Amino acid sequence: MIVTIVSVHVKKEHLEDFIQASIENHHNSLKEPGNLRFDILQNAENPQLFTLYEAYISKEAAAVHKETGHYKKWRDTVSEWMVEPRKGVLHNIIAPLF
Repeated sequence: MIVTIVSVHVKKEHLEDFIQASIENHHNSLKEPGNLRFDILQNAENPQLFTLYEAYISKEAAAVHKETGHYKKWRDTVSEWMVEPRKGVLHNIIAPLF
């Protein structure tokens, strides 16, 4: 199992647009066969900061996610709404084991 934690800093004027685009990506990502979780978190102290928690059964399943139409639509739609490029860090799941 593999988790990617993505940090995103969104321009203030695009907060609602980013949230709506990300929710659409979330719903479609949950339908992927290799997806275990796809959470969208907004920082409570700074609403411009988001964390995406993406858990997949394997690195291969995570790679397939990046080839889906809904991911590419999200990526292209939100890219101009970010203060800086998003940063994703891969993690191995220790616990819980599914």
